[in-house]
Amino acid sequence: MYAPDSWDFLGVGDPLHVARDERRGLLAVAGAPVPEKGTPVAVLTRRSFVRRALVHSRFPVHALAFHPRHELLAVGTGQYDGGYFFEGSLLLVHPRSGAVTSALADEFGRQVLGLEWLDERSLRVLMAPPDDWRDEAAHEHGHVAVVDRTDWRSVPGHSVSGRELAGPRVHAPRLERDEAARRAAAALRAIWETQRGAPQREG
Repeated sequence: MYAPDSWDFLGVGDPLHVARDERRGLLAVAGAPVPEKGTPVAVLTRRSFVRRALVHSRFPVHALAFHPRHELLAVGTGQYDGGYFFEGSLLLVHPRSGAVTSALADEFGRQVLGLEWLDERSLRVLMAPPDDWRDEAAHEHGHVAVVDRTDWRSVPGHSVSGRELAGPRVHAPRLERDEAARRAAAALRAIWETQRGAPQREG
């Protein structure tokens, strides 16, 4: 059985980002922003694609990363405001309860472009620069930092300070929406076919 032609049944519209939790058999899928509703992020069971949680982000989603030990999903969000700032947040989603914690302390936050758990205490965060004031390369570069917490499940809201986000500047080209959609569809198709024991398509 091959994957469906449409992923509408996931409840997130057009999928743009996908992450897997191999340990707990979970799947996270982020869709495109919906006017007046925000950007949907669904957590599902990987085997049956049954939805466990659905939350909405104020900003578009750029990164998803499941915690290596606990049932917790980190979500990187943000956008350029069109005139100065790269706003956004780091969201911590608890799939079991559906609770969401917005972790960044700054009023405008930061556009979070990438997330990687280095271990159960350390989260590597790739962010856009705070703004593009006198910075012609701001839309192609970012800053990387590692944020440490003893237990990410109990991180208070707005507690990750700007000081913790200071880090070296790196090249960080933005992923075009069409490419993000192509990668997400390919990842979902592979998961669907693997779970059902179907042969993989070429390409």
